[in-house]
Amino acid sequence: MQPDLLNHAHIAQLSRLFRRHSPLVHCMTNDVVQTFTANVLLAAGASPAMVIDAEEAPQFAALADALLINVGTLTRPRAAAMRAAVASANAAGTPWALDPVAVGALTLRSDFCRELVALKPAAIRGNASEILALAGMSAGGRGVDTTDSAAAALPAARALAQQLATVVAVTGEVDYITDGQRTLAAAGGSPLMTKVVGTGCSLSALVAGACALPGDRLLNVAATCGLVKYAGGAAAAGSRGPGSFVAAFLDTLYQEVKA
Repeated sequence: MQPDLLNHAHIAQLSRLFRRHSPLVHCMTNDVVQTFTANVLLAAGASPAMVIDAEEAPQFAALADALLINVGTLTRPRAAAMRAAVASANAAGTPWALDPVAVGALTLRSDFCRELVALKPAAIRGNASEILALAGMSAGGRGVDTTDSAAAALPAARALAQQLATVVAVTGEVDYITDGQRTLAAAGGSPLMTKVVGTGCSLSALVAGACALPGDRLLNVAATCGLVKYAGGAAAAGSRGPGSFVAAFLDTLYQEVKA
């Protein structure tokens, strides 16, 4: 079955939801992208918080509207804090999203993420190689870079979503978002998005926020992917390179959500 393609009306509706509800997103994310992720959330109308201490993280996860677990710079102490935060989020009914950065390439994070998916994330956002590896299938990949296409990982994404009763977004030149039964596609973006650290990680933070919004979770997550694709394409059109792209990307997100 061919995925349905998102249109700008879906993105506009998602933007209104972010503006109206301004979800507080607890980001347990990697050290490289914290500032950029916080700025993306603010530009999109959400509210970021980076609480990573093992004692504070579970307390805050119960207070936030959504939780992001990103394993980009995973350590054993950080894994313990993340595990506690997920348990607290589940107890409080707080939706949480998983970004399985470089799963399949390294043992600690691979084992940890396979442990976490059993705790039923509301959404998973990863590149093709990460989703294939998380589903237990053969995958390529060089660390955070995928060597597989998003379309090739779509069957794995569908199987994973159905198995876990969750939403899986596999991102690439075209993003595919599925709940195992329905699949949506978000096109657009720009190659410049791969020249800036944090575009994928910040998308995962927005996906976590989208899980806290009312309405159809699959559509909300898919429209979030579409929003980032749209902002990336529009920003690249007026940019001279990665530096000017970052500013234009944040401005485009901000203008889209405030419209």
